[in-house]
Amino acid sequence: MKVFLPDGSTRELPDESTAADLAASIGRGLAKAAVAAVVNGADADLGAQLHEGDQVAILTANTDEGRYVLRHSTAHVMAQAVCDLFPGAKYAIGPPVEDGFYYDFDLPGGARFSEDDLGRIEVRMREIVGENQPFVREELSREEGLERFADQPFKVEIIEGVDPQEGAEGSAVSVYRNDGWADLCRGPHVPSTSRLGSFKLMKVAGAYWRGDEHRPMLQRIYGTAWESDKALAEHLHRLEEAERRDHRKIGLELDLFHFPPEIGGGLPVFHPKGGLIRKLMEDYAKDEHEAAGYEFVWTPHLAKSTLFEISGHLGWYADGMYPPMELEGATYYPKPMNCPMHILIYKSQSRSYRELPMRLFEFGTVYRFERSGVLHGLTRVRGITQDDSHIFVAPDQLAEELTSLLNFVLKVLRTFGLTDFEAELATRPEKFVGEPEEWDIATDALRSALEGAGLDYKLAEGEGAFYAPKIDVHVRDAIGRRWQISTLQVDLQMPQRFDMEFVGADNTRHRPFMIHRALFGSVERFFGILLEHYAGALPAWLSPVQARVLPVRADHELYAAAVLGRLKAIGLRADVAEADENVGSRIRKAKLEKIPYVLVVGDDDVEAGTVGVNPRGGEVERGVPVATFVDRLRDEVESKS
Repeated sequence: MKVFLPDGSTRELPDESTAADLAASIGRGLAKAAVAAVVNGADADLGAQLHEGDQVAILTANTDEGRYVLRHSTAHVMAQAVCDLFPGAKYAIGPPVEDGFYYDFDLPGGARFSEDDLGRIEVRMREIVGENQPFVREELSREEGLERFADQPFKVEIIEGVDPQEGAEGSAVSVYRNDGWADLCRGPHVPSTSRLGSFKLMKVAGAYWRGDEHRPMLQRIYGTAWESDKALAEHLHRLEEAERRDHRKIGLELDLFHFPPEIGGGLPVFHPKGGLIRKLMEDYAKDEHEAAGYEFVWTPHLAKSTLFEISGHLGWYADGMYPPMELEGATYYPKPMNCPMHILIYKSQSRSYRELPMRLFEFGTVYRFERSGVLHGLTRVRGITQDDSHIFVAPDQLAEELTSLLNFVLKVLRTFGLTDFEAELATRPEKFVGEPEEWDIATDALRSALEGAGLDYKLAEGEGAFYAPKIDVHVRDAIGRRWQISTLQVDLQMPQRFDMEFVGADNTRHRPFMIHRALFGSVERFFGILLEHYAGALPAWLSPVQARVLPVRADHELYAAAVLGRLKAIGLRADVAEADENVGSRIRKAKLEKIPYVLVVGDDDVEAGTVGVNPRGGEVERGVPVATFVDRLRDEVESKS
């Protein structure tokens, strides 16, 4: 029989061959690396039988898709080990997640896992791996599934939630078992436990069953799994580095921000140095937007419920909005989005095609009641300041505007030192609003923008919102972590909901397209990402203090003040650390504060009009003329290098 490979080539195989046979026929290396397959677009085990004309891709362990399979299989082995060590344990769900996996448990008698138990569980997992237990898939009817898992209440609940009609023409549930232990699962899995081994259990946490705070509190064990011991070691090193770079810790050490309990979770206050960094970020963004033809607007922090009923936010996002306030016979909500108010600005008068594109921009703070369990420093807050733009264009302007927008986004991100980009194009889902022709126009325009920018992207088929396709721009930081930051979204719903129009050149009314664009995503989250990317050592143009002058002795302080005056005269941010401690101690303090340049001045400098330059992360220079250093730092700041 003939099967088709992803590159368009074909492979002849004996009848009844499996995906594993296909991998072996291609080469021993592929057979060794293979963990699963994709057959006609569906995930499958390597043992899946192939048929004439099948489209087949082999998944290897060193790919994102392959690691997903490894982690899923490792989660099963962990649950099996827990059941062996804790008889009577009830197991809930255990999916792969980014860089790892978890599994939720309820131990008998209210027993709790300790951190010491993780080592015991790991030992048992390695025994299971060494036993080379095969993963065997079974298809069961709903009734057979209920009987098989009668002593596992969480599994029973899952099975009872399966539509009985799903089993009308076949099995209702799929099960994977190894050595008598079984779990509900769609798969795929590795062929046997011997394909696993590069894993580590990380921590124990609490988790409500199905994320519902009214349901039982379970115990969640997190782990990580990789294709090799080397990859595992590299990941653990990244975790150590991520802990060192944690923006919450850096924010306290550098006196940038904190979260007062008197205000409430997820609502930070920024201290003078943190506030200055925010101002520098926002001033740069405003200058760039003004140069790019944006118009600045401002909108209030709350509005009547009727606005959010028209926009659909009360129907779509009510659970994430702050509770309403009843005032003077009307219901008000803190705004969760800026877009409805920007639309009202557009609609405040009749619009002509000559006014388009209309680009509105606002640093607008919105409010979303994130659950306390997901709050995380600045990267997940409840008061979110968005660098929010809404662009209204005629349909024939859409492609050109999106290309310009994407290039604008990439330029700004590069200025902040984020240069490793990836993108996803999310297309029309199964359930959508609007006309398919409009979706095709919007999606083609987004695709054209990505290709015009030369940006690598993945197609997220069917993952657009029900009202719009979009581009999500992801960046990788200094230690390789992936962050979703900027979004470009073509909205096919809002212009209809608000009956937006413009008068075209033909003197008839037309519907504009609306583009949502958040570049930073949110100022708070972007701030946190930058702190972690730079480990707090922000580039000079963003640093609250760009240079510190250190007189060696008290009799050098007058000269230090003169150097400080030269720096401040051209707008550089600098200060003096008086000679009340030895020079070494003051240098160390400046380094801990991540100040880009420390200027030490002594007898020779006073006489020659120079400074000793001690740059952050660089070699010390002696006898640098003050004018030379001032020009150098000014150029560095102005170029934002």
